[in-house]
Amino acid sequence: MPVWDWGYAFAVLPDLVRALGETIKITLLASVVALVLGLVIAVLRRARIPVLDQLVWGFVEFVRSTPLLVQVFFLYFALPRFGVTLSALAVGVIGLGVHYATYASEVYRAGIDAVPRGQWEAAVALSLSRTRTWTGVILPQAIPRVLPALGNYVISMFKEVPLLLAITVVEVVNRAKELGSESFRYTEPLTIAGLLFLALSYPASMLVRRLERHRVTV
Repeated sequence: MPVWDWGYAFAVLPDLVRALGETIKITLLASVVALVLGLVIAVLRRARIPVLDQLVWGFVEFVRSTPLLVQVFFLYFALPRFGVTLSALAVGVIGLGVHYATYASEVYRAGIDAVPRGQWEAAVALSLSRTRTWTGVILPQAIPRVLPALGNYVISMFKEVPLLLAITVVEVVNRAKELGSESFRYTEPLTIAGLLFLALSYPASMLVRRLERHRVTV
């Protein structure tokens, strides 16, 4: 039996490309959760509301200090004990999104802290509302500063999606594993799955590096 069978590789390629679409979908949905929730957490931490600030801090530290896979297992296997049953796809999106939101929140906080103090003072002098200060003055300056770091987290999420095979999500690596078990040929599907990840993650990382260089030169 040859080490590499081109006929078999081309036969399984369409299945793997379709599964890659599921991987991309999960990444995009989880990214929305992570970027929005991370911003909310950062703003709440900046507000320093008594009790709520400690609760949010505790939540962030707990999520960041426990493995993503354990969190996914809890959502998928333990939540039904409390009457909450979610699909594997929903668990994957929520698990990835919430986990990375805690990291994104620190990135947002760094961007917000980098806004010159004079901008806050100018907003107060102009009698801008708190909402207007955030949406019209602070965030438009803070978010562009942190886009490269947020982009790196999105790429990391993309590469973490295969962890969800543990809860039966049929993304590209899980599909490669299934194809290998059906034919007892794992080399072709797993290699193709790796190349598909490379084909997307490498150009994305190059784009993030370009953004970083652009930020330095601006």
